[in-house]
Amino acid sequence: AERWQIALLIGAILLVWITELLNSGLEALCDTVSREAHPLLGRAKDLGSAAVLLSIVNAVLVWALLL
Repeated sequence: AERWQIALLIGAILLVWITELLNSGLEALCDTVSREAHPLLGRAKDLGSAAVLLSIVNAVLVWALLL
């Protein structure tokens, strides 16, 4: 594999980790703001989880295309 391919493979995995860290921070913030159910806090958590899912799909596609 060429260097740029290795960089893409590693970058895809790093993007998943970064997104997961940001999502964990967002969830911690939501839980700190209010323990009660609130539609906007729930939406924020759902969107953070969706971002993680999209980063995982991206990683799978990158790896599938390059390997």
